[in-house]
Amino acid sequence: MAVHPLVKRFYPESVILGYTFVDGTNVFYNSIRRLIGQNADEKVLLDLGCGRGAYIQQDGEVADYVIQVRNFKGKVKRVIGIDVDPNAAGNPSIDEFHLLEIDKPWPVEDNSIDVCICDYVVEHVVNISYLFSELNRVMKKGGIACFRTPNKFGYMAFISALVPNMLHSKVLKKVQSHRKEEDVFPVVYKCNTKKAFDRQLKQHDFDPYVFYYNSEPSYLKFSYITFFFGYYLQKFLPKGMKATIFAFARKK
Repeated sequence: MAVHPLVKRFYPESVILGYTFVDGTNVFYNSIRRLIGQNADEKVLLDLGCGRGAYIQQDGEVADYVIQVRNFKGKVKRVIGIDVDPNAAGNPSIDEFHLLEIDKPWPVEDNSIDVCICDYVVEHVVNISYLFSELNRVMKKGGIACFRTPNKFGYMAFISALVPNMLHSKVLKKVQSHRKEEDVFPVVYKCNTKKAFDRQLKQHDFDPYVFYYNSEPSYLKFSYITFFFGYYLQKFLPKGMKATIFAFARKK
């Protein structure tokens, strides 16, 4: 996939690398790879809200580096995917799939998971305390939980809030042409602040590190004016209004 002309213009390193130095996917997933560390072939990874693996299936729509950095299948002992969507069973980046029923125990054994990835899922969860309770149950002592989710008070969340949930799929079709309507879910933002994340993780026996992050304003690259606005807005906004929350936590 070719780098978008606007990304090249504002982030010249992308001309050579194929991605920017601030690329959130690279930062998030390479951090996970470092946390997995040695003996990866002995570790079990849980992909919470694994989805259909659309990023692998969209030939030409997603950059090769995204596929390489996100796919842990064959690099760890086993990748378990759980999701409320039965179509996620076809995700090619997991070894086994289990259907998740809302507010019911996860179909995962106690103390069986070394690493859990939850990427852009928390914003859709209503019963957030139950999520962290189940996470505590399935994680091994010393296991790592990794989250990426929008910041409730980030500038992109404010923009998104102006669009009713019923219109999100249409708007995303404009700003992310490869995003399918079935991959768009309502957002509730029950745990989408740094303070809320930190509190939930500590209450459920995790030692957390939570921080705000800005990647390039990819949602705004449908025009020069919007991308220009997003690029410079990110430089001057206070830290608490960055677009994304990253959280990494170790089970005590």
